[in-house]
Amino acid sequence: MPQTFPLERIRNIGIMAHIDAGKTTTTERILFYTGKVRRIGEVDEGSATMDWMEQEQERGITITSAATTCHWKDFRINIIDTPGHVDFTAEVERSLRVLDGAVAIFCAKGGVEPQSEAVWRQADGYNIPRIAYINKMDSVGADFFRALRMIETRLGANPVPVCLPIGVEDTFSGVVDVLRGKALYWTDELGLEIEEGEIPEDMLELYEEYRESLLNVAADFDDGILEAYLQGADIPAEAISKALRKGTLQNKIVPCFCGSSLRNKGVQPLLDGIVEYLPSPLDVPPIEGQIPGTDQSVVRKPSDDEPFCALAFKVMTDPYVGKVTYFRVYSGVLRNRSYVYNASRGKTERIQRLLLMHANHREDVEVVSTGDIVATVALKHTFTGDTLCDEKHPIILEPISFPTPVISIAIEPQTRDDLDKLSDSLRKLSEEDPTFTFTTDEETGQTLISGMGELHLEIICDRLLRDFGVKAAVGKPQVAYKESILEPVAGEGKFVRQTGGRGQYGQVKIRLEPLGRGRGFEFENALRGGAIPEEFVPAVEVGIREALESGFLIGYPLVDVKAILEDGSYHEVDSSELAFKIAGSMAVKDALSRAKMAILEPVMKVDVTVPSEFLGEVLADLNARRGQIAGMETEGTHEVIRALVPLAAMFGYATDLRSRSQGRGTYTMQFQQYDVVPPTEADKIIAKYYGRV
Repeated sequence: MPQTFPLERIRNIGIMAHIDAGKTTTTERILFYTGKVRRIGEVDEGSATMDWMEQEQERGITITSAATTCHWKDFRINIIDTPGHVDFTAEVERSLRVLDGAVAIFCAKGGVEPQSEAVWRQADGYNIPRIAYINKMDSVGADFFRALRMIETRLGANPVPVCLPIGVEDTFSGVVDVLRGKALYWTDELGLEIEEGEIPEDMLELYEEYRESLLNVAADFDDGILEAYLQGADIPAEAISKALRKGTLQNKIVPCFCGSSLRNKGVQPLLDGIVEYLPSPLDVPPIEGQIPGTDQSVVRKPSDDEPFCALAFKVMTDPYVGKVTYFRVYSGVLRNRSYVYNASRGKTERIQRLLLMHANHREDVEVVSTGDIVATVALKHTFTGDTLCDEKHPIILEPISFPTPVISIAIEPQTRDDLDKLSDSLRKLSEEDPTFTFTTDEETGQTLISGMGELHLEIICDRLLRDFGVKAAVGKPQVAYKESILEPVAGEGKFVRQTGGRGQYGQVKIRLEPLGRGRGFEFENALRGGAIPEEFVPAVEVGIREALESGFLIGYPLVDVKAILEDGSYHEVDSSELAFKIAGSMAVKDALSRAKMAILEPVMKVDVTVPSEFLGEVLADLNARRGQIAGMETEGTHEVIRALVPLAAMFGYATDLRSRSQGRGTYTMQFQQYDVVPPTEADKIIAKYYGRV
């Protein structure tokens, strides 16, 4: 079936930025100017289309990524509006995995803020072409050129302004289109009427400077422009635009726009930039995967004639239609009421409904094809990161990787009815959010839920009550520690059980060695001479893994360790997988009983912004929290402190910072790494753990 829109006219883009830079406000204007909505929703009023969750409307922030589709000048734009808060970084990660391009929004006052930097690095990881939009040009302290410098110095990017602001703060009235040599003014309140005019005289020199710079950049990507430029000939705007597109697709330049989305100024040129500079599905490399069960690579080109191939990147629970699975189609065509193969799980799924999503509104469609970002309902076996494909042409795409949860709280249902609902509700939430996990302590029966931050877990608890009707008491936040070993150590496990009939026998000798931070777990089979039959080796590995999961010092998982199976023995009749699994577990416990061990704690990257007069007091407080100061910058009358601080020392910091800075200090925090807890602190943690037990 032919596409409604040719692939070259499709744009799959994400809107990404630091919290409060204006992502959702900008998306609302895009939807309004493209005719997708009839009235502009406002974040502050809780009426934004893309912030549809009650929790988003109450807090005025984006929590979950929302997808929508709109049309601009015969182009189809599939948009994902992503959260800006660091606790919801998984939403950004999975969105970037399936997008072709992105719009990075920066506050004209704040410039490149900490989460702006984090999402930029995430986009770097996927090699995604970007354009930049410097928003809030009407705000006090706005500085377009400072923001450009920060994009260059902090992000290592090459910003190329294609728009210049006319005025600043309360005098901001329009933009200069550097490419076409025009001034654009928005003359009505809704920003629908755009008036073209001459460039203001006091800006002509600035315009000429940036026009010259633009031509120099374009000449780097087009020899024809270089030749015309050297000869002093006129160069058409379309030719310059094509050259800039080439540079953007190669990730060598970042075209920059400016405006004030809240005041309805500057969004239409941004829309033009999306279709002019960001890639279509044809402009990105074909998706590559593996044939299941082999190491053989296979490529799917972006074409309806190729076998169907898609990646499920988001799962959510809808109270009306149940489980909704979002997926990006990389090749081929999928029709409603057909079957699809989940190559990641080896399961066949039936497609009952195909949906085009507009935030939480759904539009039924009969067929989806290459380049589409759509959803379906009631898939039983499909989860985030799974590959959906044609069963006759199976392929597994690279799954999405997510950060590890760093904070936990205990949660206890209030009634027996709530107890029954709790585990089912937690399972559904963990299917939606891969950075949310839950475990049950077998000794105490207590349920621990883990996430990326206090706000993340606060939202989870709120959703348990509102969306799932579970009433539960919530404990204080706890740090998700880990354990590790500092030196190699050997261990032996021997499991022998003799009963009336066939017995159990398994003996293993292992060696545990420390790995570098973040390496996780590795297993090596170093057996010689058939000491243990090959069929029992996987059982030994399972036993080792299970023993490491329960830890040794304080019950947290043991990580960054390599287990080497060196020797063992078996019985021709009595040996079994169960016996060797138990022996593997016993060997770990034996080794750990003699090991030199350490507790690892999550260390956070903390950026604190305070007025200069409070700098000393805030620095002293960070030092008291075991913080390591990584650097400081002066920004006007404020100081920006960059520090690495253990998460355990950061609980309640927001209140302390306000009291030390008369309410004028702000901070952001994101996970950096796991590191060894100092011995004195480790002793306190161990004493507290055994006191609790």
